[in-house]
Formats: sequence, C-alpha cells, structure tokens
Amino acid sequence: MKQLLLVFLGGGFGSLLRFWISKTLNPTFTNFYLGTFLVNSVGCLLIGFILGISMRTTFLSENQTLLLTAGFCGGFTTFSTFAMEGHLFLKDSNVLHFALYTFCSIALGVLAVALGLWASKFV
Repeated sequence: MKQLLLVFLGGGFGSLLRFWISKTLNPTFTNFYLGTFLVNSVGCLLIGFILGISMRTTFLSENQTLLLTAGFCGGFTTFSTFAMEGHLFLKDSNVLHFALYTFCSIALGVLAVALGLWASKFV
C-alpha cells in the first residue's frame, strides 16, 4: 500500500509540473510543441540518472526510486500527449513537422536516458 501511495504522490506532482510547463511553452511556438518535447526529454534524462544512481549506489532506497521513477517521471512525461500532437500535425497535413517532431522526440529521449545513466556514474 505504501508503494501505491508513493507512485500516486510522485505522479501527481509530475503531472502538475508537466501541465504547467506545457501550458507555458506550447502556445509560445506555433509549429512545435516545445513544452511537451522538453518535458519528455528532461523526464528521460531524469529517469536514466535516477535509475543509474539506484543501480550503483545505496543513495536512494527502493521506495525513493519508485517515487521518483514510476511516480514523478511517469506522471511528468507523456506519451499520449506526444501521440496526440503528432496526430494534429498529420491532420493539418504538416508531414514535415510530424516527422521532425517524432524523430527528434524519440532520438533525444533515448539519448537522454543514456546520458542520464552516464552522468549517474559521477555521483
């Protein structure tokens, strides 16, 4: 039960922060969903960093790791919003923006996880 509460609390905080960042940054750029892109990229970096630390050290407990990864990062990042925004690009016949947004989001996400894992070696 404690682990469910930790995921719930972390997810709620992550979701609120994602909502605020997306509402602040997405309307600023007309042809790119910068808020969602940054949230997903930073979330990938964070989950790589947190998991890297938890795999190599005892700095974070199992519950703290759960709170931060499944909870916060799970609520902070958003595949469903990314997919919906991709759909909007296609609906507007904006195939080039769709392709760039999709490729950059996936490539940077994978790279960010790897960078987070690498950076965790220095903690």
